[in-house]
Amino acid sequence: MDQTLNLLRQPAWRFIDQSVSGLGRSALESFAMDDTLCHVVGQQKSLPAVRTWVHDRTIVLGIQDHRLPYIEDATELLRLNGWRPIVRNSGGLAVVLDEGILNITIALSEKGRAIDIPAGYEVMLEFIRMLLPEAADRIEAYEIVGSYCPGSYDLSIGGRKFAGISQRRLRGGIAVQIYLCAEGSGSERARLIGDMYEAGLKGEETKFDYPAIRPEVMASLTELLGQPVTVTELNSRVRRLLHALSGDVRDSLLEGEEVDLYANYLKRVVDRNEKLLVGI
Repeated sequence: MDQTLNLLRQPAWRFIDQSVSGLGRSALESFAMDDTLCHVVGQQKSLPAVRTWVHDRTIVLGIQDHRLPYIEDATELLRLNGWRPIVRNSGGLAVVLDEGILNITIALSEKGRAIDIPAGYEVMLEFIRMLLPEAADRIEAYEIVGSYCPGSYDLSIGGRKFAGISQRRLRGGIAVQIYLCAEGSGSERARLIGDMYEAGLKGEETKFDYPAIRPEVMASLTELLGQPVTVTELNSRVRRLLHALSGDVRDSLLEGEEVDLYANYLKRVVDRNEKLLVGI
């Protein structure tokens, strides 16, 4: 716990708020942005950073999802229902992005101190407990079987998942990412992913065990807390929490050589995505 609190109580935080500007833009831009932050923070060319981001009607596929035997039918189903499929540059399985989901990235440097994978997850878990003090003692971290993109750091209340955490490591930096289902129906989002897997598998057996989605095990914070929890409110909470943790929060977008780094990372992400989705 001491290491977790030390990592959160930084002398200063950089805050990049893209909770509105990402709407209407490709989520691939966010993956390139996180790679850029991972790079510059890892090399200590930037303060530790927190970024908030939102994208609309996007299904982010993992590499294993791309290998579904009938992936063409799965992605066609998504498109017919108004969703854009992309493939992410890190591990995990399919997740939903929409206007009711706030994504948060915490970028830290490993220079001078090792931050192992469990420590990275614990940093985000503690951050979310601080972000949601009214539910902190009820938030648990363990795999929710039947959820989409299940993992050992699924965050849940009363056995219903509202968030999932992933990590990206690059050039001495760590980007810990979480999606928080704030508004809307968690089960409807899960049902969509379940329909995608049904279309992509058609009952065929595969070497990889894709999750058998149970919509009832997923929910939004609004549903779980019994009161409206909006993306806008959560985003404001993030800013206030950073001020409480450090007292020095600096808003900034990319600048200087970061802009060129971002362009390079975006090209990599876009090129990779096009190769994986060719013909789909």
